[in-house]
Amino acid sequence: MKKVLFLDKVHPLIMEQLSSYGYQCEEHFTETGEAIAEIVHDYSGIIVRSRINLDRKILSEAKALKFIGRVGSGMENIDVAYAESLGIHCLNSPEGNRDAVGEHALGMLLSLMNNMSRADKQVRQGKWLREANRGTEIKGKTVGIIGYGNMGSAFAQRLKGFEAEVISFDKYKTVYSDGNTREVSLEEIFRSADILSIHVPLTEETQHMVDQGFLRKFRKSIWLINTSRGPVVNTKDLADALRSGKVIGAALDVLEVEDRSFETLAGKLPGEIKYLMELDNVLFTPHIAGWTHESNIKLAQVLVEKILR
Repeated sequence: MKKVLFLDKVHPLIMEQLSSYGYQCEEHFTETGEAIAEIVHDYSGIIVRSRINLDRKILSEAKALKFIGRVGSGMENIDVAYAESLGIHCLNSPEGNRDAVGEHALGMLLSLMNNMSRADKQVRQGKWLREANRGTEIKGKTVGIIGYGNMGSAFAQRLKGFEAEVISFDKYKTVYSDGNTREVSLEEIFRSADILSIHVPLTEETQHMVDQGFLRKFRKSIWLINTSRGPVVNTKDLADALRSGKVIGAALDVLEVEDRSFETLAGKLPGEIKYLMELDNVLFTPHIAGWTHESNIKLAQVLVEKILR
């Protein structure tokens, strides 16, 4: 019988549907990478989120492995190139939470530009401050999107009714302009954007992509949204840009200091994170942009369909 190794807790429909197709599903939610390397030879499939780094050490022992199913979008915890060189199919399911991320990014932007989080806290304290919380409209602004895959395109679609100009840059795609965005160069993003939303995977190329030099290239001061991965943004440089006013406000669903599984913050918070947490023009959520009841099901269903196909 074909065996599938589950390394993280996921929606039960994955196990239910794979079992109905003859797979024997086994859960190993607490073992270390070293322990996984000792048993992985026995499995034809792996289901993972982000707890375990599937590196060469593990994959070289996976003699019978046919597929790795990543519940979600990011593949940075899998050595995809090495796995594929071994004939292992690497699958993920970004289609499953694209709607959730698009809605969340829009919600964060609206909250940030209209001071909703700050105003809510003030009202609860008995403060009724209208002028101090005068907001800024999306209408008439230029929204720049970097990365026009599932998440970036979902965000663009949701901006359509706001009468903003939506422009986008994707280094690895061309001729993708649709009714929701206009494909432009990165230089045009720097020149025109009032709002910037980041939707790129974490790779060696995108690590600290948004740094001091990057932010200085914007002609205008910008609002920044990051729902991709924390290390894409250099936190210290973002803090400096907020101090100088180059960044008007930031909406961050992800942080550099998340642990590997994204379930907690890793260790002591550095000073620049503490500084951001003191600012009322910075909005945080705990890596939940793609984390809805609906996406929980869709992520699982999309992945199962890809595995069986």
